Amino acid sequence: MGLAFKTYAISDLGLHRDGNEDSALAAPRIVAVADGMGGHAGGEVASKIAILALADLEPILSDANIDSDSREDLLLNISYEIDKQISERSKAEPELSGMGTTLTALHLAEDSVELLHIGDSRCYSYQDGKFIQLSYDHTVMQELLDQGRLTPEEVINHPQRSLLTQALMGDSGIDPALLIFPAKIGDNFLLCSDGLTVVLSDQEITKLIKKNSGDALVSALVEAVKAKGAPDNVTVLWVEVVESSDATKKILIGAANE
Repeated sequence: MGLAFKTYAISDLGLHRDGNEDSALAAPRIVAVADGMGGHAGGEVASKIAILALADLEPILSDANIDSDSREDLLLNISYEIDKQISERSKAEPELSGMGTTLTALHLAEDSVELLHIGDSRCYSYQDGKFIQLSYDHTVMQELLDQGRLTPEEVINHPQRSLLTQALMGDSGIDPALLIFPAKIGDNFLLCSDGLTVVLSDQEITKLIKKNSGDALVSALVEAVKAKGAPDNVTVLWVEVVESSDATKKILIGAANE
């Protein structure tokens, strides 16, 4: 019997937004979060484009006849396809010009997970009590941290902390990375928009993981964000690696479900 994802998901407006620009996908072998940006409903449109493209790709990735190299190529290339779709939609509807989205997706292969990542939505692993960030933030702040020009403490309240260096905006200016990690039954992953991580520290998130599980965990994370002001939409996916018979059926979340 193969491995699959069992996912607990929630997407919330937060306390200061009128609409939800986050979209997410939970399927037996792939999960993803996309955080849209852009005025006049552009964010909702961009994140929905990204998630629906991945949802369409999911059955192809799950085909037993596809080899690993072809699957990895498909995952990388979907980011360019999404970028193209965003460009075409922006040209067709000029009021959507400037829209874009992040994309963080995790695909489960035989005994590994493949992480496709663009932007600052995050993917973490949680194994043996250790909470580890697997994705790399494509932000100006992260570059300044890497260069030693800012400290983590200085980043927390920096006015440009969410300024992206990479996003899917229809301009082809992307350099998607595909990272591969081992996976086994009992492993856990957290995917989220920055509506969670801008508000809660890794330590605060870890405490809630240790106290809660499943639906109670994702609800507790959102409530903790709201208790601290929830300035943005917040989307959280808690993902467990299970036997395929226990997998979550495919669901669309947030703007992708509207």
